[in-house]
Amino acid sequence: MNKLLENASKLRINHCIADLTKVIIKKEEKLSLDYGLEKICKDEFNKLPEISPSIVKLSSDWIQIGSENDISEKEHKLIYSALEKFSPWRKGPFDLFGIKIDTEWVSYIKWNRLKNKISSLKGKRVLDIGCSSGYYMLRMLEHKPSMVLGVDPQILFYYQFLTLTKYIDIPDIYYIPGAMEELPTFKNYFDTIFSMGILYHRKSPVEALQNIHKNLKKGGELVLETLIIEGDSDTALFPVDRYAKMKNVYFIPSVKCLDSWLKRAKFTNIKIIDISRTTSDEQRRTKWINTESLDDFLDPSNPLITVEGYPAPVRIVITAMAY
Repeated sequence: MNKLLENASKLRINHCIADLTKVIIKKEEKLSLDYGLEKICKDEFNKLPEISPSIVKLSSDWIQIGSENDISEKEHKLIYSALEKFSPWRKGPFDLFGIKIDTEWVSYIKWNRLKNKISSLKGKRVLDIGCSSGYYMLRMLEHKPSMVLGVDPQILFYYQFLTLTKYIDIPDIYYIPGAMEELPTFKNYFDTIFSMGILYHRKSPVEALQNIHKNLKKGGELVLETLIIEGDSDTALFPVDRYAKMKNVYFIPSVKCLDSWLKRAKFTNIKIIDISRTTSDEQRRTKWINTESLDDFLDPSNPLITVEGYPAPVRIVITAMAY
């Protein structure tokens, strides 16, 4: 995180550096705690061996860093132990020194749906909201953005990212382990903002979209992936308690309703890239997560509805331009 502050002038973020510094100091203080999850993660990360990978493939569906021939048996055990401690691994997959991290989400399916249908990232400033392990951030790098910033409040995901990037030299890629709402406004700064799998967790989706708009340049692009309900009405589903066993799902709009939200938040040129029903080909339980997954969230007698009786997950990918 301090690298972001050190490069403030080059990145031209001096307009928000004071507030950003306060956020980063607070995050660093939390990460330095000598108890709880912070200590477990810190201790495991500090045990990781220093290795120069013989191969790095960030543009492949399975991101590969190193080969099994690069490490000794002792080094393998140290790395594997850390990777296990940093579970659940949601977004990926990765091949780290021959250790296959088969994540819950087969994230390249989503990436391949959208990568050729969004604006060029070359030379652009990019923000990834809810970036998890940083899989999409790393996939973006082949398109040569000028900088990529990821934000996600989960400390385990932050250490997943730190572990992966420990072994590769990547300038101008940054990660803040916090929520978007905690950050100062990077007013009119980003060329592209990714928000994938986040909007339905927001109690006020229109405010969330307005906040994204403030951080985008005029003409900048939002790449939005979120849950929708099917149908032509201008409505949204508001679960009584849980949706697919998730307590933090608030509004799931129809396409028409989502279009209205985006327009209310001052987005235009709204384009649908993809609409897909989520299946176990894309989201499933693996040994790298210690929680339930899609099959556990659906009615065992009818996979078209959730265990609560709501329509099963359907996801849309949309691009929209800030004006």
